[in-house]
Amino acid sequence: MNQNITRIGIAGTGLIGKGIAIEVEKQTDLELVKVLTRRDINTMNDYPFSEVLTNSIDEFIASCNLIVECSGDVLYGTEVIDRAIKASLPVVTMNAELQVTTGSYFAKRGFITEAEGDQPGCLATLHENVIQMGFKPLVYGNIKGFLNLDPAQEDMEFWSNKNGLGIDMTTSFTDGTKVQIEQALVANGLGAGIAVDGLLTPSSDDLNAIGEELAEEAARLGYPICEYVVAPKAPPGVFITATHDPRQKEALRYFKMGEGPYYTILQNYHFCHLEVVKTIRRVINGGGVLLNNGENPSVSVAAIAKRTLKPGEEIKKGIGSFQVRGEAVKLTTDNNHVPIGILVNTVIKRQVQEGEIITFDDVEIPESLAFTACLEMLNLQSV
Repeated sequence: MNQNITRIGIAGTGLIGKGIAIEVEKQTDLELVKVLTRRDINTMNDYPFSEVLTNSIDEFIASCNLIVECSGDVLYGTEVIDRAIKASLPVVTMNAELQVTTGSYFAKRGFITEAEGDQPGCLATLHENVIQMGFKPLVYGNIKGFLNLDPAQEDMEFWSNKNGLGIDMTTSFTDGTKVQIEQALVANGLGAGIAVDGLLTPSSDDLNAIGEELAEEAARLGYPICEYVVAPKAPPGVFITATHDPRQKEALRYFKMGEGPYYTILQNYHFCHLEVVKTIRRVINGGGVLLNNGENPSVSVAAIAKRTLKPGEEIKKGIGSFQVRGEAVKLTTDNNHVPIGILVNTVIKRQVQEGEIITFDDVEIPESLAFTACLEMLNLQSV
């Protein structure tokens, strides 16, 4: 075996997993050795690398030098990562939902990093770039084109079919759950915070103006904040608003960055799975963690009832459901909330009103490693 070739395993065969596999297979220094799936392999005739598919997690772990987890499933992904960490394998994720739910459990036990490509990883990379140029970030901004806190199922089915995505994924994008999760991860991973529970969520297509307003709020609070802006005409990227050494003011004006003291640096794209190979190589070359949820997170993502939930009602999967949506919350003020990522096959025990945060007193949650890891993150021993 060529010692210069890194053997890559991918957990997940959806849009992201398949896209990563295609890019990894093209590289001369990487070898796609196994792809872990729960699907019936005999029915996967459309998968481009059928020879590497496996349903065996033992075979998957034994074959790889590094794994990429992108299943989109918090509970299943947690089990896979646990096996990888116990085998001393580095883990790259494109699964912000998992990171904010159980990522801190693994950050204490092994190597885990979110990949560049989705907005959190792109913000972490932009952070590294601007820091090296002397900027001091105050705002880590995510750009969202549309928001509907309680979309209709009919609309979500239409857009899911149109875009080739699962309805839960489409719904979590639309109702803001995904971006709340992403910004919670960025806050925990980059040592920032949030201004308020649920985020400020301003609306504006003028990113420079809104960046300045948010920077003023961060300066007032005394710490950098993570936010998202609803900006239908802005590009699907990320931005950082920062200060700089006043002695560079004239140069920054010349560079078309405005008068200061706040400067907004925009990255006007994110290419999801096309960028993951960059993070794989970062890890192989000793570049360290790009972003993870940290060992001691300060922000979580609570589940908010979209309508009144009755005793006995089952929530099959919280993220992307028509029952709840997610909001970033400060752990210093609320650690009895149920993180939305572990609301899987749970049953409501007592009535929860529309708009209320679901607490551990409100639901029955099945035992799982993800549940255990989540309790550890919240510093709760039992509920």
